[in-house]
Amino acid sequence: MGRAYQNRKESMAKTAAAKTKVYSKYGREIYMCAKQGGIDPDGNLSLRGLIDRAKKDQVPAHVIDKALEKAKGGAGEDFNPARYEGFGPGNCMVIVDCLTDNPNRTFGDVRLCFTKTKCKIGTQGSVSHMFDHCAILAFKGDDEEGALEALMMADVDVTDIENEDGLITVFAPHTEYAKAKQALTEAFEGIEFEVDDIQFIPQTSTPVEGEDLEMFEKFLDMLNDLDDVQNVYHNAEY
Repeated sequence: MGRAYQNRKESMAKTAAAKTKVYSKYGREIYMCAKQGGIDPDGNLSLRGLIDRAKKDQVPAHVIDKALEKAKGGAGEDFNPARYEGFGPGNCMVIVDCLTDNPNRTFGDVRLCFTKTKCKIGTQGSVSHMFDHCAILAFKGDDEEGALEALMMADVDVTDIENEDGLITVFAPHTEYAKAKQALTEAFEGIEFEVDDIQFIPQTSTPVEGEDLEMFEKFLDMLNDLDDVQNVYHNAEY
């Protein structure tokens, strides 16, 4: 029982650490979004979407409220976005998005993750041109034409729309996120989004296997352990 308990304890510790990371990530994003666009979710659609995503990821209300109160007070840290690009194991392409109050520290930490796993950090734009920066909204339904019409009436530049297995998925440029979500919310009463996110979607994929796969997993673990890292996007297929 002792060893089983130890395994369970370690598993719980990892889960707790993962949850703390998620809470911290959303806390920073909500704080910055509210500070830049206002703390009222009805007037700041990006904030409303962010809060909705946080709730879906089971972020406690007190974490959200604390971030909003912090933004309301106007005090606190000034985080700035930082994006790093490069090539991971097997020559896959990687984008690392951060929010930082110390760019020099963050760059050093991210670069160390690359160098310790035999990866190569590149210059800005070295791989991002091979990704589409998209808003993705998916909801249950079958009225694809109605969704497309609502989006076009709202002058949303729709990149693609899919209807598979009773799920409508809309892809649009990331700059159209708030406008697309508002159009769909107004068109479909009681709509609930299964996917509500902004992501970098790779245009191609790179197979990663064997020793490269082991190194890639280590690389991702190291990046995810950094407090300043918000999201990691890649085109690795494994």
